[in-house]
Parts: sequence; C-alpha cells; structure tokens
Amino acid sequence: MIAQCCTRAACGQLRMSSSTPNHDDLDAIFKQKRLLRTQVRKTLKSIEPSLRSQQDNAVQDLVLGAPWFKSSRRLCAYISCAALREVDTFKILSEILQHNVVTGEKKLYVPRVEDKNSHMRMLHISRIDDLVANSMDILEPAPVDSDGNAREDVMQANDPVDLFLLPGLAFDRSGRRLGRGGGYYDTFLQNYQDLAKTRNWKQPLLVALSYSEQILDEGVIPITSSDLPVDALVSPQGVIPISSAALNRMDI
Repeated sequence: MIAQCCTRAACGQLRMSSSTPNHDDLDAIFKQKRLLRTQVRKTLKSIEPSLRSQQDNAVQDLVLGAPWFKSSRRLCAYISCAALREVDTFKILSEILQHNVVTGEKKLYVPRVEDKNSHMRMLHISRIDDLVANSMDILEPAPVDSDGNAREDVMQANDPVDLFLLPGLAFDRSGRRLGRGGGYYDTFLQNYQDLAKTRNWKQPLLVALSYSEQILDEGVIPITSSDLPVDALVSPQGVIPISSAALNRMDI
C-alpha cells in the first residue's frame, strides 16, 4: 500500500510541519509531496485497464445517481485525461449536457489553463464539441464559441456554482488532497470561495473523484495553508462525506 511508504515518525513530522511551517518545513513538505506523487503515479500505472474501467463506471454511476448531484444546477467539472489516469468524467459531462438540452436546468463550466503561473479559468460549454485538444493533448474549451463570442467565465457569472467535481492524485478521509503540483485548482478554488463570500453565496460543494488506490491513510498527505480540503470523496466503494456541509447536503 502507498500509505505504508511513510513511517509513523515521518507522518508525525508532516502533521507538525503543516500547521505552522517555516522555510525548512516547507522544503520538507514539498519533497514529501514529490515522493508521494511518484509513488501514486506508479500505483495508478499498475492498475489493469479493465479494472480501471470498472472503477470509472462505478464512480460515475454513484455521482449520477446521487440526489446532491441531481439537485445541482450549476456545476464545474474537470475533463478527464486518460494519459493522466484520472477517473473518467465523460459519462457525467455527457449527462449534464444532454440534460441541459432537454430541460435547460443545468449549466456546466470546465477548466482552461491560461499559463504556467497557476492561472486557470472555468468556462461554460453547452456541448462536447466545444472542447479542443491543447498542446498537451488535453481537452479544454476554446476561449470563444463557434460564433466568435467569448465564453462565459464562472467568475463573472450572476449565479453561484452548486458543485465542483475535482481530480487529484491522492486523498484521505479527512479531506486532504494531493494535486499534481501546479497549484491550479487550489488557486482557483480559493479565488472562487473568496468571490462567494463577497457575494454572500452559499459555498459550493467540493467533491473529489477517486480510484480506490488513491485513498491513503490519514496524515500521509502533507499539506500547507494553501492546500484546500475537499468536502467529500466518491470512490467505487461509495460516497464519503467529510465536511459538515457535505454531511448536511448529502444527507447520508
């Protein structure tokens, strides 16, 4: 198991350093994150394609059948990339877009990376064809639609987002999330949460999608003050509500 790669002593040091880290502590945390990312990537690479497909379907079916998903009207969701071995989201995205065509009730925003400085936007799309491959062969929305009009940016929207579906490399049951190191999601989510506070909006539910192998023991994932926790996890084994907001809104 990946979680067993950290000794109890090392995990204890990480917990201490994550509360009030100084420069040396931060260097140690970043080093631990790099090592953990390497370990998780190896584990993900070793999952047989048939098993990964089964887990993809199980996670997406759980999301699509959940009342908290069905009741969400405005959603932000990542576009899965097979090369990165992220939990597939295309069934979910297709369901949202098809539902929107029929009822117009759901609105979907998806990420577009703007630069290498953790700057990411979430832009509205209305169909899968709105996505194009970038230089890394990752699908994302073009900044303008087929008519040349700028796509709506969620940060300029008039209504709040109900739900974020998030990727990650690893998670634990206390809500810690290990990203890929770019800081894009943490930066964006912090900015959006600040916007929601300014506008007196209810904070969105942050739900991460995870393979079973990505859920680690508590304390193994080192964190800093800029690492935002998720409200809930969805794995093939079920939905794991973590925060009080998730417990209240998911009613599990």
